[in-house]
Amino acid sequence: MNRRIATRFAGALLLAVGLTVPAAQQAAADRPATPETGPKVTVALSAAMQRDLHLTAEQVQARLAQEAEATSAEETARKQLGDAYAGTWFDATSGSLVVQTTDSGTASALRSSGTKIATVPHSAAALDSVKSRIDALAGKKAPAAINGWYVDVRTNSVVVTVNRTKLDAAAKSFVDSVTAMHGSVRVVEETHSPKPLADIVGAYPYYINGAGRCSIGFTVTTGFVTAGHCGTPGSSATDGGGALLGYFQGSSFPGNDYAYVGAVGGVNLYGYVYGYNGYYYYVRGSNEVPVGASICRSGSTTGMWCGTVQAKNQTVNYPQGTVYGLTRTNVCAEPGDSGGSWLSANQAQGVTSGGSGNCSFGGTTFFQPVKPILSRYGLTLVLT
Repeated sequence: MNRRIATRFAGALLLAVGLTVPAAQQAAADRPATPETGPKVTVALSAAMQRDLHLTAEQVQARLAQEAEATSAEETARKQLGDAYAGTWFDATSGSLVVQTTDSGTASALRSSGTKIATVPHSAAALDSVKSRIDALAGKKAPAAINGWYVDVRTNSVVVTVNRTKLDAAAKSFVDSVTAMHGSVRVVEETHSPKPLADIVGAYPYYINGAGRCSIGFTVTTGFVTAGHCGTPGSSATDGGGALLGYFQGSSFPGNDYAYVGAVGGVNLYGYVYGYNGYYYYVRGSNEVPVGASICRSGSTTGMWCGTVQAKNQTVNYPQGTVYGLTRTNVCAEPGDSGGSWLSANQAQGVTSGGSGNCSFGGTTFFQPVKPILSRYGLTLVLT
């Protein structure tokens, strides 16, 4: 790509960016992982993790190595425990995966390998079943005060989050119904409600029909993926300079929160994520990390922020309708970050859906996992 075209598209979105990364910036870029060191990441990503997770540079690298090992161990535990499997989560204090089971006798092989084992009353399948029953009860729309519900593996329970400032008779009836379903259900009160992080402002990186703004998720071989609430099939996507990037080919919201934008001819596709700090971040694959693992996201409003995965497969009740299968995090985000990229080390995790709070005071943000998007539309990530 020549310098004129690179300048025209730079900062707009990854599909059209003229990627020129100085050698000095990439000197610390990620290399193949080893059991001793884990995945290597750029200086900028390490700095974001240091800031948000309160770690040193050495602690960042040690944690990434531990999380890589935990990610591998999670599937092994699931297979070995079978019906007794009750979930796993990464314990940052000990740097190891905690494996939960309803039958301690089935975990002898895992225990002998040094894995931390916890015996709990409810299996993962049982808790998932309870959550599915709540999904069915809510249908397409739960009461406005109900923020969402998810399986909390750390407490071996199903959590229903409620905005106490909106609590009304309909919400109280809903809470009574779900708490009566199973002893594992517990209610957590909040003071905010989630909303899709779309906005109508003039800024990077792409605009829907020349108006509302969202953020690119990940580049695929024929375009990019983003949040479903950002646009509907046929909507156009343009960069900050008005150049056409492509059209929404598929979109699902509510229910899911994902979309696929097919690129028009002449747009260059790169397998990177921009951090809004002068750096580009590698995308090496899409291995999904466990609950408790560190995770970072980048969006066009607030740039790069990091935190940890709190829960998977959460159902979120937005004002526009219910969305299923989201991942809950303690990372902040703001309007305009919707659709943006989520990375754990160099592995694509998902695209920003919505949340509550902001990056001045913190908050809760949900993302749509990337693998269901790729599967739904038959897409392939462009890797670094």
